[in-house]
Amino acid sequence: MKPKLADERALAALERFEIELPSWGFADTGTRFGKYPQPAAAHTLEEKFADAAQVHRFTGCCPRLALHVLWDLPGGDARSARELAERHGLRVGSLHPNLFQEPEYKHGSLANELEPVREKALAQVRETIRLAGELQCEEISLWLADGSNYPGTADIRARRRRLETALQAAHAALQPGQRLLVEYKPFEPAFYHTDIADWGMALLLARAAGPRARVLVDTGHHYSGQNIEQIVAWLLHEDMLGGFHFNDRRYADDDLTLGSIDPYQIFRIFAEIQAYEAERGLAAGLSYMIDQSHNLKPKIEAMLQTAMRAQELWAKAARVDYAALAEHRAAQRLIEAEETLQTAFWDDVRPLSRQWREARGLPADPLAAFRASGYAELAAAARKHHHASGASYA
Repeated sequence: MKPKLADERALAALERFEIELPSWGFADTGTRFGKYPQPAAAHTLEEKFADAAQVHRFTGCCPRLALHVLWDLPGGDARSARELAERHGLRVGSLHPNLFQEPEYKHGSLANELEPVREKALAQVRETIRLAGELQCEEISLWLADGSNYPGTADIRARRRRLETALQAAHAALQPGQRLLVEYKPFEPAFYHTDIADWGMALLLARAAGPRARVLVDTGHHYSGQNIEQIVAWLLHEDMLGGFHFNDRRYADDDLTLGSIDPYQIFRIFAEIQAYEAERGLAAGLSYMIDQSHNLKPKIEAMLQTAMRAQELWAKAARVDYAALAEHRAAQRLIEAEETLQTAFWDDVRPLSRQWREARGLPADPLAAFRASGYAELAAAARKHHHASGASYA
């Protein structure tokens, strides 16, 4: 592909690429060993919206903030979230019910052996769907910690049946224009078996739920060495891919900044999507969201890094000559096919990304511009009372 045409394709791809931010990614977090407070971390929903607005202000690609119902909408207060989103020039993104934090869910939520626990969990999902309607959210994202830690302690097939029944009930409660995204994870906190442990299980459950259910792929929720782009290709083929949670990992679900460990993998995933879109001549209709809770990096700067890396890798994938790639594959020209892919990956698209930003009145270097703004220092000074009072984020 000629360089000018490749650049035009990359700029067009950047124009339509949007990334959703996670509210919990701006709050104090930690590991099972303890929490690591940051002076500028957000402690209220207003502070989360304010921080997310900074990321969108400097990148131009993050117009939505995903919310966790238990943490962000206590008492089902949708009005304040709507007002905050409008005030900060954002939209509310996907909604996430919390089915893992309360003591009743120790042995699972929708798959729990006890009917009262299952009913409580389903009620929370239905409440999330109701709130999504009030907030004009199109997606309810469902991740379950359900599973078991010891052989013989759970009836795996019975738990699967209970999950199917619950997801069908949730799907029936969806309002017009909404869809249900079913996420999977191989382990943690369930270390013997997890009820939705891989993409195949999520696919079967989403199909059983109904026509508006799809699979959500978290780039950290896979075993080391797993071919995620093949999973993406199969789900695209089945018209069952709903979207992504972006992060990176060295060992497991490490919540690392996107592209910090294996940017080529993210590029390959994006290339699989864009090849599919090129074949069909239309967008795949996927949602892209960051799902990271940084303990060591400054929160907003980590989000800026991920948004910038995602934009660059998406632009790289748009520069692939998919017509030439298809010809090389058909003729079994292995070297030429691989070089076609790798040439686009190794191209430096940062000047192109800067050009795209400047054309829209955005800073060429979002990270440097944010640091120069002094926002982090002002936020830290304004939020001192949270640390003094011992306030923390659940």
